[in-house]
Amino acid sequence: MLLEIDNIFLSYEKIEALKGVSLYLNPGEIVAIIGANGAGKTSLINTVSGVLKPHKGEIRFKGDPITHLPAYKIARRRIVQVPEGRKLFNKLTVTENLEMGAYAEKDKAKIRTRIESMQLLFPILAERRTQPAGTLSGGEQQMLAIARGLMAEPELLMFDEPSMGLAPVVVEKVFQAIREINQRGITCLLVEQNARKSLQIAHRAYVLETGKIVLTDIASRLLENDQVKQAYLGA
Repeated sequence: MLLEIDNIFLSYEKIEALKGVSLYLNPGEIVAIIGANGAGKTSLINTVSGVLKPHKGEIRFKGDPITHLPAYKIARRRIVQVPEGRKLFNKLTVTENLEMGAYAEKDKAKIRTRIESMQLLFPILAERRTQPAGTLSGGEQQMLAIARGLMAEPELLMFDEPSMGLAPVVVEKVFQAIREINQRGITCLLVEQNARKSLQIAHRAYVLETGKIVLTDIASRLLENDQVKQAYLGA
């Protein structure tokens, strides 16, 4: 296993956000976490990133415990999060945002090579390279947020609601980009309210309800699951 989450509990004061969550990712997978607002999806990703600390349970990456490591040390283990709402540096240019993604890399030639790679993956970023990030459209900002995450050369890339607020045609581009990223050998953990699109590109998926995993299966089977259809697919 690349990532193993074992019986994680997380609370905000008296409110329990995660209640004994366990799941795993194998190298090279796309694993989706689907669930309603307030189910605990973002809390789960933030716990893996080290932004939040559980009061019980353990998280292991390639067999090593990372539960109590600070967030910056987790990032240096090549576990990277593309956050909900993108969280770009709006006053910095597109290129400067990409450079921020490679903050731990000191070799300027490698940084330039990575930027060129991102511009091939997302050609619009080459066109907009000198623009402040805050002037981009929502879809362009999401592409930049994903590219910034890739600048750290992650082994595990975690997406938190990447399609939020985007037009349908842009949503298609975002999910296609996630598929292409995975085909490059990067393991992906995808938290997303668009359950149908998530299940269409994922290998496996977990259903999270009020802080608990209530269902898990191969993604294609969950697409045909009556419970999932009724609750999350509008069937």
